[in-house]
Amino acid sequence: MSFWRKGKSLIIQDTVEDGSNGIDDAGEIQQEKEGVSHRLHPGELSLEEDIAGGLGRHLGVTSTTFLIVGKIIGSGIFATPSSITSSVGSVGAALMLWVLGAALSFSGLCVWMEFGCMFPRSGGEKVYLEASYPRPRLLATIFFSTQAILLGFSASNCVVFAEFILVAANHSVTQWAERGIAIAVIVFVSLMHMLIPKIGVRIMNVISSIKIFILLFIVITGWVVLSGKVHKIKDPHASFRNSFAGSSHSGYEYATALFKVLNSYEGWSNAAYVLNEVKKPVRTLKIAGPLGLGICTVLYLLANVAYFAAATPKEIANSGVTVAGFFFGRVFGESAERALSVFVALSALGNVMAVTFAQARVNQELAKEGVVPFGRFWASNWPFGSPSGGLLLHFIPSFIILVAIPFGDAYDFILDLEGYPSSVVYFIVIIGLLILRWRVPDMPRPFKIWWPVAVFFLIGQAFLLVAPFLRPPGGVGDTSLPYWLYPVVGIAILVAGVGYWFGWQKVLPSIGRFEWKRSKTYLKDGTVVTQFKPVKQQ
Repeated sequence: MSFWRKGKSLIIQDTVEDGSNGIDDAGEIQQEKEGVSHRLHPGELSLEEDIAGGLGRHLGVTSTTFLIVGKIIGSGIFATPSSITSSVGSVGAALMLWVLGAALSFSGLCVWMEFGCMFPRSGGEKVYLEASYPRPRLLATIFFSTQAILLGFSASNCVVFAEFILVAANHSVTQWAERGIAIAVIVFVSLMHMLIPKIGVRIMNVISSIKIFILLFIVITGWVVLSGKVHKIKDPHASFRNSFAGSSHSGYEYATALFKVLNSYEGWSNAAYVLNEVKKPVRTLKIAGPLGLGICTVLYLLANVAYFAAATPKEIANSGVTVAGFFFGRVFGESAERALSVFVALSALGNVMAVTFAQARVNQELAKEGVVPFGRFWASNWPFGSPSGGLLLHFIPSFIILVAIPFGDAYDFILDLEGYPSSVVYFIVIIGLLILRWRVPDMPRPFKIWWPVAVFFLIGQAFLLVAPFLRPPGGVGDTSLPYWLYPVVGIAILVAGVGYWFGWQKVLPSIGRFEWKRSKTYLKDGTVVTQFKPVKQQ
């Protein structure tokens, strides 16, 4: 979709939408508006060029909703409540953080929905940065690409799957056994999405349904416990009396806990990355986004209530990594803990599948813009219409992390590093939304959020940018490395992207005395790829 001003007319180009807020299939609409010449056109490709090739629009409301649910529900809700409770010290404080995390996630979803309905194309933040910051040319694209390609790996949940499958099999959990299974997972998921992409979507939907079933079972079990019918639990209401007693007074503890809550909600933006493959993207995004996140929010809050019905805050805090396993053990006995390990492993697998599916599309969009070397290869949909090049570009860093990084502090550091640059990008995206509100206020917006919601999300992201630099108690973070190191390295990676742009766009042409000439090439399936070739100055 492209917008530009011509005299007093606002021109809107669109060929795929469904009649929302003045956007239709006719292709061109003119609205008389006062204003100066201005053009909005994210990236190097038009909407028609961007959606050409590939699998076409095959994701409906159900599959898009499951894509969001599959990304959000990973291992977090089964594990992190123990560490969150340990940090904040009370039931009331923990539940308030889960509510705050949901509010921040919904505000972020609303920002992405406004952008996604304005620009219904794959890429997510890539598209929104390009629309908000068109100058200097390609800087926003390359800035995002370093974070998306280098840090968009799926290693963590591959390892979670390996750990819980080994526990379920009553096999000793050794580092090399974990590595081997984790590598097998990323290989399997990548090949599945590459060779049988539409079957892969069906499998994702099934696994997402299983995740919802598991959480529903936990919630219903919690209600039974609260009714007093589980005789193993003597006082199911004990945790909810004086629920804020023992709350922490450390800002760092709340910051750390909020990070874990938000990580458990991560995935609400997943549909934005694949909109080229979504049927009626504006309508579908409006339905699937709130529905997917809403399902997860309700289940998360009720699951936490269930956990606290079966154990006190102190018991939850000391329960270890898998609080859901502790819950099942208290209610059903030790054998149930091992059975739950299978479900947690499946949940982690579903997360890997959802992340890989979406991230491959983001990588392909970056390749189609011409900012990735050998763009024709990485943008390829050969042989079965799936973004095989994007899948490979996602597989490589995930494989390197699983093979080369030693478990322990180094591995935990890499996982911490993965999240911080995303917060930087989110912060810049929301600033971009406010810029577009000011620069082109008359642009048709099929979905428009109340501006205080955008400001609330902006404040939340600002907090997440500052919090990692707050000194923790004793000056020790969650690894033996300096607590401030991972945000510093994360910022350095983003700055390196700016350096890459400057070298490519400014330094090389100056040294070689040439200019970059942009052209477009078409792959066999119709996919359009931008190419930049050096042309000697006359």
